Amino acid sequence: MLRSKLSQQKELINRMNLEISQIAYHVSDIRTACKKMFLQFAAGPFVINENIKLAEGEHRGKKTQFVHSSAYGQWGNIMVELVKQEDNSLNTPFREMFEPNEEGIHHAALIVDNFEKAVTHFDSLDMPLLTRCTTAEGHVEFGFVDARKTLGHMIEIYEGSPTLLGFYELVKNRSKEWDQKSLFFEP
Repeated sequence: MLRSKLSQQKELINRMNLEISQIAYHVSDIRTACKKMFLQFAAGPFVINENIKLAEGEHRGKKTQFVHSSAYGQWGNIMVELVKQEDNSLNTPFREMFEPNEEGIHHAALIVDNFEKAVTHFDSLDMPLLTRCTTAEGHVEFGFVDARKTLGHMIEIYEGSPTLLGFYELVKNRSKEWDQKSLFFEP
């Protein structure tokens, strides 16, 4: 019985494409965190996107308009994001876990085939959607699922648009041709 249920669950997960594509850390200083990731794990190079604004956002059922900056680099086969909330908003997925000067793992990201199906799947596992936002630039929709009870962090979900997948590919390709002379690059 258990084996059959596990087999069904694995089949569902494979159909939904729930592979981790990124790991993200909340940091207090992005450039310093990039240097640490390089020195500790040879991660990089990094592209920094500063002051990312939202076209719309909701966290725990209330509107939110937090501003954040992120550095994106390659750590082996996975993208790493180093994220910092730039404003003083309190109703945010970042402030829910960290004070401005605190650091730690915030989320693992999944590029899903269907946002709504992923939300339903995680909700059925007692991992509710806490945050749903769309960026002002690029109009990328993303959400944060609360997986802290079982994993200790959030799960970010977004659908794989050509723009998003192209950005992931850009970061990965830059890491392959990286001579490690410069820690940062422009997209």
